[in-house]
Amino acid sequence: MRIITGSAKGTPLLTPAGDATRPTLERAKEGLFSMLQFDVEGRRVLDLFAGSGQLGLEALSRGAAFCQFVDASAEAADIVRKNAARTRLAAKCTVSVSDYAAFCRRAAGEGYDLVFLDPPYASDALCTALRLLHGTPLLHRGCLLVCESGTGNVPQADPALAGIYTLVKSKKYGKVHFDILTPKEDA
Repeated sequence: MRIITGSAKGTPLLTPAGDATRPTLERAKEGLFSMLQFDVEGRRVLDLFAGSGQLGLEALSRGAAFCQFVDASAEAADIVRKNAARTRLAAKCTVSVSDYAAFCRRAAGEGYDLVFLDPPYASDALCTALRLLHGTPLLHRGCLLVCESGTGNVPQADPALAGIYTLVKSKKYGKVHFDILTPKEDA
């Protein structure tokens, strides 16, 4: 696993030991950033289920202004810090050890333009996180939320989400599904 392009192009990344973290495959990551190509530079990013930090670091390498990494695992947070140092992007990010739900409930800070949500596929954390994020100051107006899952079409999985988010783009790469959502203005 490595950074694909940008200021840290080619930098190899560490991953937490074991199978608790499932890194996004390189082909899928390339496809995702092709979908986001004009929506990264200068943006504030939240990587809510950071794991190794590869999605947020890729965004920083491609010109994002800042990334807040959040992971419940202290080991994963340490790996993110090491990867941020390896890529020389540590000055543009903050790493927090926190459960995603607790982080969303605190809802403090300047807010974000781009949010990566890549929780374990077998959990219900993706829909829960989307519900918790909605209406908080964490999401700037027009924010994009990148949802990675094993099934795709996140708004259909939970009818309440279809009422508060609009599906902007959807793409499948092998077994990986990406749904890019934006909050509905009137919801």
